[in-house]
Amino acid sequence: MIRSIRLGLAFCLSMASLALLPPASTSALAADASARRMELPAPDKTGGVPLMQALAQRHSTKSGFNGAPLPAQQLSDLLWAAWGVNREDGRRTAPSAMNKQEVQVFAALENGVWRYEPGHSLTMVLEGDWRAKLGGGSLVLLYAAPTASRWSGMHVGSIYQNVGLFCASAGLGDFVHASNSSALDGTLPLPEGWSVLIVQSVGSLKK
Repeated sequence: MIRSIRLGLAFCLSMASLALLPPASTSALAADASARRMELPAPDKTGGVPLMQALAQRHSTKSGFNGAPLPAQQLSDLLWAAWGVNREDGRRTAPSAMNKQEVQVFAALENGVWRYEPGHSLTMVLEGDWRAKLGGGSLVLLYAAPTASRWSGMHVGSIYQNVGLFCASAGLGDFVHASNSSALDGTLPLPEGWSVLIVQSVGSLKK
């Protein structure tokens, strides 16, 4: 009888002590969520060469990348130029039919593949360095859109032209290619009916 009472008291004390501990799963999820989100510096909208000069200098560069990661500010400026919000009503730097904004831009960096978010941040969707598989460069941009939409090609083309002009202005190399666009099929999390239509390698150049 006394032994049963002691066992019961020990069980109750154990449960009480566990209740006082912070839930481990919540802490782990919070840490994981923090690691999978990257805030970008505010884009610098004042720099760069004049538009006509950038147009004169725009060209495709398929070799000579040094593979070095872009500085955080330059990465921020590039992604904002590509598909950033440039008006208070949420419209973007590139046009989209009826303002549906049916494009997702992903950046393959040295530490994972990240989705660019409208609030000017990045969310990791794949771990690991996929750049070589996608064509190489300091980073590779992937442009995904609804496969069946008649507007998708126009939307994606507008965005990669923005990037090409930014690269010409910033002294970076870039080239657009479709040969690696299916490299992450079935791996990249996309809405039903969407696919990566084209990719764009961007990189710092060897001196």
